[in-house]
Amino acid sequence: MIEKVTRFFREVRSEMKSVTWPSKADLKEGTIVVVVMSAIVAIFLSMVDYGFRNLIELLF
Repeated sequence: MIEKVTRFFREVRSEMKSVTWPSKADLKEGTIVVVVMSAIVAIFLSMVDYGFRNLIELLF
């Protein structure tokens, strides 16, 4: 059991060494894209919600 756990962590360390991590610029760019797209989706959904609310008020 101990050998399996030790082997697991050894393999994890080996795999982590082969990971290609993004540069600081890539990380910053990706973050900006996510924030902007989240804002666009939030605005769109707010407009749809507002439209449905007005439609429901007209019907009732």
